[in-house]
Amino acid sequence: MSTQDLISKLWNLCHVLRDDGVTYHEYLNELTYLIFLKMVEETGQDNLIPENYRWSDIENFNAATRLEEYKKLLIHLGSHGSLITKAIFADAATCIRKPATLNKLVTEIDKLDWYSAKVEGLGDMYEGLLEINASEKKSGAGQYFTPRVLIDTMVELMRPTLDDVVVDPTAGTGGFIIAAHKYLEEHNDISSLSEAAYDKYQHKTFFGMELVPDTRRLAMMNLMLHDLAIDDDNAGVLYGDTLSNEGKALPKASLILANPPFGTKQGGGVPTRDDLVHYTSNKQLAFLHAMYQTMLKPGGRVAVVLPDNVLFEGSTGRKIRNDLMEKCNLHTILRLPTGIFYAAGVKTNVLFFDKPKDVNQDTGNTKNVWVYDMRANMPQFGKRTVLTKAHFDEFYEAVGSDLTQVNEAQRQAFIDNHQNGSDVGDVDTCRLRKFTREEIAAKEDSLDLAWIRDDSVEDVSKLPEPDVLINEAIEELAGAITDLQSILVELNVVEESF
Repeated sequence: MSTQDLISKLWNLCHVLRDDGVTYHEYLNELTYLIFLKMVEETGQDNLIPENYRWSDIENFNAATRLEEYKKLLIHLGSHGSLITKAIFADAATCIRKPATLNKLVTEIDKLDWYSAKVEGLGDMYEGLLEINASEKKSGAGQYFTPRVLIDTMVELMRPTLDDVVVDPTAGTGGFIIAAHKYLEEHNDISSLSEAAYDKYQHKTFFGMELVPDTRRLAMMNLMLHDLAIDDDNAGVLYGDTLSNEGKALPKASLILANPPFGTKQGGGVPTRDDLVHYTSNKQLAFLHAMYQTMLKPGGRVAVVLPDNVLFEGSTGRKIRNDLMEKCNLHTILRLPTGIFYAAGVKTNVLFFDKPKDVNQDTGNTKNVWVYDMRANMPQFGKRTVLTKAHFDEFYEAVGSDLTQVNEAQRQAFIDNHQNGSDVGDVDTCRLRKFTREEIAAKEDSLDLAWIRDDSVEDVSKLPEPDVLINEAIEELAGAITDLQSILVELNVVEESF
């Protein structure tokens, strides 16, 4: 049985649960509990779970009372066993109501060919389930699921090394951490590391923080099945709010890879961390500021996905962008196409920047910002048009495959070659363009930089779906409201409590 066959069989078990009133997202939690218990047995790690609370015990429960015994097991494992066990089962509760439903799940999971899955990689199996769950809009999971191809591209461009401390302050299900781990495995012989070096790799290399308990549960499971950070001292993904003082538990990073959650914090409010300079209720701006201000080591580098409003929002937004360009070298912005995320109509970008090694060099670090427009005249991505690695080919050609350094001559050569081969006169159709720091300052530090005429916007037959247009309008209105509230604060009319 291939990994894909296993993924399909496991996901199809959701039909069993649907009749019991279990939602997609609840189903993935239910499956995580059961798969964890089964994997501990399959991989011979019984020491992670107390006796009498293992998979074999579930199988031995009387079918008529199994559901009641299972409920007790979930509660017990939330406070007993290894750290990874307690993390997986923290506040665990089953949504299953019918004993027959649990009996069916246990029987079907036990019948699967787990030996073949172990050979191909249990982590790939679980990531496949996460991806399916994210693609089901009813699950609501896609809001924190970054497309795998985008994650892989960002990791590849950032070139992780064994000397890095990789941090994702908004870890979600652990996609960036897993991708960095895979990259390092592909480019290094991890098995030949000394005991001390391997210990450092396992326990002092990959860190994340996640605020949503259910999501953190999935992340911990993901790391475990990829053989990462499953010991009692270093859990990999910490539980907490990065924008509070809980975030200080994360180590200083030499590489940050992240996709902060979209939207405005419900009920308003600003970060409660006490080591920031600028405070704003815009979560994405707050995460960006925390990354370069406090989380990143001197000499460190960042690749982060951010929505358009971060690029143009005024008031505190402008201050943060100016501060970023003073303290770091914001060398590359990738304008991503629409439709690649669950939230319809959200327009996003990847910002690539690094911090100087000299801590005293904290002004004038950004000289030029190179923007690559992968959005104009691109298709509306989604289930029918899927984003693939091939869509990034010209971006690689334009900026290079290693963004730990910037070859400006190569980038300018790409622009020159495009212009020499263009027959459209003065119209700039090259997707790569350089903006000097002075040009950006003249635009009031706006980084919402577009220059290519987007014919799809003007063609009525190619207009996005109504829900996409509505979400775009909401996004722009939210930014405008935040700007107006900031002005009220500056006028001392209201306090900054929004």
